Amino acid sequence: MLVKQTIELLQRYIDSLGYKPVIHFELEGCYSFSLQNKDKKLDFSAVNSILSSLNIEGELVPEYWANQWEYVSKFNGQSPLEEANNLDVVIKRLPAILALQGVEQTLIKPVVWSGDRGKLAVNCENVFSAEHRAVHIPNAVQINVSVVNENNENIVANTLFGDHLQYAFMQSSLGCCLLYLPEEEAFERLALKTRYGLAQELCSPVNISGGHQGSIALYKKIGKHNQPMGIKTLLVDQYNNALVSEYNWQETARIEHRLGASSLRYCAYSNVVFALLNVIEALHCYKNQTKIPIAPNEVNLPSSLNDTKLGHGAITLFRENQWFSHSINTVQNNFTDKISAQLPKNIGDKLKKSILESYQFTGEIYLEQ
Repeated sequence: MLVKQTIELLQRYIDSLGYKPVIHFELEGCYSFSLQNKDKKLDFSAVNSILSSLNIEGELVPEYWANQWEYVSKFNGQSPLEEANNLDVVIKRLPAILALQGVEQTLIKPVVWSGDRGKLAVNCENVFSAEHRAVHIPNAVQINVSVVNENNENIVANTLFGDHLQYAFMQSSLGCCLLYLPEEEAFERLALKTRYGLAQELCSPVNISGGHQGSIALYKKIGKHNQPMGIKTLLVDQYNNALVSEYNWQETARIEHRLGASSLRYCAYSNVVFALLNVIEALHCYKNQTKIPIAPNEVNLPSSLNDTKLGHGAITLFRENQWFSHSINTVQNNFTDKISAQLPKNIGDKLKKSILESYQFTGEIYLEQ
């Protein structure tokens, strides 16, 4: 499989530089039982027992909205390729796993229309008013990225590498948005806040932005909600209140790429390639002590897979983007080992072509030449 070969190539190259990339996925989705079982709730422990039996290094947990779940990968030292394998299996097999409990629909899609009802009270984040209205639930795929050195130290925490990595992601994310926004409904997800007046209820990002609260966030000591990062509860009382906690933000410092949309078309492998290419670019800048440019302004994402009157769509942006394929080819041409020598030439061009070919004709999308 071409994309797996590419991941292995990039992993070996980063290893030759003396570093190890750490990549973790978070995937959101929803579920529904039949009308006669509409009040039934999912047994998450049973789901996680099955995931464990499949050697999946992750678990399913409840999310914010009713009948919403989140798959969260565990920190078990898995490689980026192993992490991609885990998510690929979850996307393909989770519907059958939930069906064992009588779940009628497992929704791995960008938007679950009218997935919940309610309206937040004024100036509240978790308290709902008596007013009810349909809430269209956005489901995300998030990539968390950090890098450790030969001493197993997270260099996002104790160097300027994290700033380089955030900048790299902000520069590359527009041209590669097809990878993490792989279907038309993903662009509907981006417009939910403004189009349906759900800005207070929804916190999903809508454009490419930086800082520690943007869609491509650098987290060190504080997180998205200005909470301390890296707090681990060690001891609780009988009411489950924390008695003893450990604070280690250096371990959890990372870049969160929060723009992806849940989709059955989401390819974990090509998105790991995207993440690793940004790691490589940031490592080169970091090792060369390149001055970090001023952070770019917020950038709007396209409104469709296809071109519109407003500009290019995601397919055209990716077709015209040279960074993705060129970066892969450059690694291949400058790094040689016994395995790399057996790869097809210009593997970056071939991978890019295969991704675009999947959009030539589908049941929904026709790309005019």
